[in-house]
Amino acid sequence: MNLDFAFLSWGVVGSYVLQGLYFSIQLTLIAMVGGIALGTVLALMRLSGKPMLAVPAAAYINTMRSIPLVMVILWFFLLIPFLIGRPLGAEISAIVTFTLFEAAYYAEIMRAGIQSVPKGQTYAGYAVGMSYGQTMQLVVLPQAFRNMLPVLLTQTIILFQDTSLVYAIGAYDLLKGFETAGRNFNRPIETYLVAAAVYFAICFGMSMLVRRLQKKIAIIR
Repeated sequence: MNLDFAFLSWGVVGSYVLQGLYFSIQLTLIAMVGGIALGTVLALMRLSGKPMLAVPAAAYINTMRSIPLVMVILWFFLLIPFLIGRPLGAEISAIVTFTLFEAAYYAEIMRAGIQSVPKGQTYAGYAVGMSYGQTMQLVVLPQAFRNMLPVLLTQTIILFQDTSLVYAIGAYDLLKGFETAGRNFNRPIETYLVAAAVYFAICFGMSMLVRRLQKKIAIIR
């Protein structure tokens, strides 16, 4: 098998790959912010001790974590337009799906982070007259975010890897950009190899940054 990488050039990268990389990063950031926000709410619901809040949150989290992401993407992309009577588009479907799906994983991370904060911190908040919401917002959650920041970022790296699944609904992500370049230049094998190298470089670099951050947090403690 002869591989020819001579067709690769900055023109190809600019024309095909960067557009897909932009959407992959955009999808990752939006799903991360939205997922952490919704996940924090779900975590607080599970820890509230009230069945009317804890049960729906647990059901949502367990359901999402039990279904493959690609199936959720396809269901949302195919069923929601059928129910509302109009298409949402591949990009919007991907953003909504990833945010809702990742919230279940971020919720469990946040729940562990909240539970890692000593109970005495919560009792101290109550002792100075804070309500449950104020104690969580001002005392518990800041410490939980610091404790779980490396894990949250690691989950975000996994999220970036999973963005390649939007290829199933035709969204133009990083993998789609490489696939388009390979099809146009009749070099599919080479472009998939380069795509794997690019994903590895991005994810490995982010993993090294998370590791350094984890060491800094450990020193602060």
